[in-house]
Amino acid sequence: MNKAPANTKMSSFNIAPDMDCSSSNSNEYSSYQDCPAKVPLNGLQYSDMDAESQNFLTDHQLGKKKYEAEYSPGSASFGMSVFNLGNAIMGSGILGLSYAMANTGIALFVILLVAVAIFSLYSVHLLLKTANEGGSLVYEQLGYKAFGIPGKLAASCSITMQNFGAMASYLYIVKYELPIVIKAFLDSNDNAWYTNGDYLVLLVTVAIILPLSLLKNLGYLGYTSGFSLLCMVFFLIVVSTEINCSCLTIEINIEQCCKPKYFVFNSQTVYAVPILTFAFVCHPAILPMYEELKDRSRRKMQNVANVSFLGMFVMYLLAALFGYLTFNEAVEPELLHTYSKVYNFDVVLLIVRFAVLTAVTLTVPVVLFPIRTSVNHLLGASKEFSWPRHICITVALLVCVNILVIFVPTIRDIFGFIGASAAAMLIFILPSAFYIKLVRKESMKSVQKMGATLFLIVGFMVMIGSMALIIADWIHNAGSSDEHADGH
Repeated sequence: MNKAPANTKMSSFNIAPDMDCSSSNSNEYSSYQDCPAKVPLNGLQYSDMDAESQNFLTDHQLGKKKYEAEYSPGSASFGMSVFNLGNAIMGSGILGLSYAMANTGIALFVILLVAVAIFSLYSVHLLLKTANEGGSLVYEQLGYKAFGIPGKLAASCSITMQNFGAMASYLYIVKYELPIVIKAFLDSNDNAWYTNGDYLVLLVTVAIILPLSLLKNLGYLGYTSGFSLLCMVFFLIVVSTEINCSCLTIEINIEQCCKPKYFVFNSQTVYAVPILTFAFVCHPAILPMYEELKDRSRRKMQNVANVSFLGMFVMYLLAALFGYLTFNEAVEPELLHTYSKVYNFDVVLLIVRFAVLTAVTLTVPVVLFPIRTSVNHLLGASKEFSWPRHICITVALLVCVNILVIFVPTIRDIFGFIGASAAAMLIFILPSAFYIKLVRKESMKSVQKMGATLFLIVGFMVMIGSMALIIADWIHNAGSSDEHADGH
């Protein structure tokens, strides 16, 4: 459940020299000794892991000898790596794709989807080659090697923003879907406090998420992302069986409402690219998976990425298409919530909702952990574990994300802002900048460097252009709301 990305994995990885013989850099692995011996899948650990970071892993994993941790080869098969990367790609972003298609049209959406998928794969290629040449399998460490402290902070802040956005999107799903489930079980449409999404988000946070987030070892939640992926597959199957146009707009006739459009341009089209980048971002997970891959080589890891991205591309396209053909222009930014207007108490959809709610609720503590670890490092915390610091950072992060979920009007704004900022940094800007800086054996006039430079320029154009248009849309909507409030 993209994201994110939101899709934090709970496994450890062994740093070992890469076996890719295609690199000719004689100093390629000279700095592996600077890398942490254990790196979780989100890539957010630093070389100076504190006590909390170490407790994130199970005691059995931490009991390995140092030389085993540093030099043993990867053990993940090709198929398992494809599945793990699919978990990393898949997230809550899939729920916003039908909304993106409704505001771009089928043809334009497919063009954008293909473009973002290809750009993401090219970004993976740059990242893998940079890791070989730069001699590090840690995203932040590559940033440090390329640009020093500013590079490390840029990587760390981008990953933290992406994870924070993923956490907010998960709580938005709780806000949207839990009231519907409660009303269905109580067989009531009363607007009592226990069916208010804002209250329920706070209740779930305090009763479930906070206690889980305060634990020092979250290893038993390690398979949450796999469960989330299965929920999304189940959701896709259900969506494909409900493909019967349900026009929610009463101003126009059913034939006009249900007629699909191939090219659409309106004020909401600006959210399409950020939603797609939010859905595809997985790049902090690439390097730890590369390190864990059995008999690894850069080509083999690139093939893993190709298969995973192809699978997610098909899932994304089908989910967006089925949702759009069902609701057309009436589809909401969160697709699952749109079904409540037509299939209020459908048993199958209730099962989907309950499964998704369980998955996202258990995933929030997993996503919060690397954010808290990054905050610990940014604050210069000592390696000694401190419960007061641990509790304060956890509570502060949950308070911030709850305020965001309660006061930001729609999940579309989360998809848009994070997709245009952090996701654009992780897909376009940082991999190309690291490649240009660290791959020294290629001149700036080479095709590879010129391609990376063009990719960097495109990344800045996507980020600046998307952010400007989204902010303009916010200002326009705020002005329209003020005029409406004044009675105009």
